[in-house]
Amino acid sequence: MSATLSIRIDDALERELTLAAKAAHRPKGDIVRDALRRQLALTRFRAVRDEVAALAEQQGFLTDEDVFKAVS
Repeated sequence: MSATLSIRIDDALERELTLAAKAAHRPKGDIVRDALRRQLALTRFRAVRDEVAALAEQQGFLTDEDVFKAVS
C-alpha cells in the first residue's frame, strides 16, 4: 500500500532537487523518499539517545566519545 503526499517547495529547492535527481539518474520522488527516511531515522535515533542519556550518565558516559572509547 502507498500514499500520496503533496508538498510545496520553493523554486531554489526544486532546482536543487531536479539537479540531484538528474545526477543520480533517479526520479525526484526517490530522492525525496530517501531523504525523508534518513530524517525519520535520525529523529528516532535522537529520541532513543535522549531516553538513555540519564542512565548512561549514571554509568559515567557523559559524551558520545565516552561511549566510543568503551566500545572500541
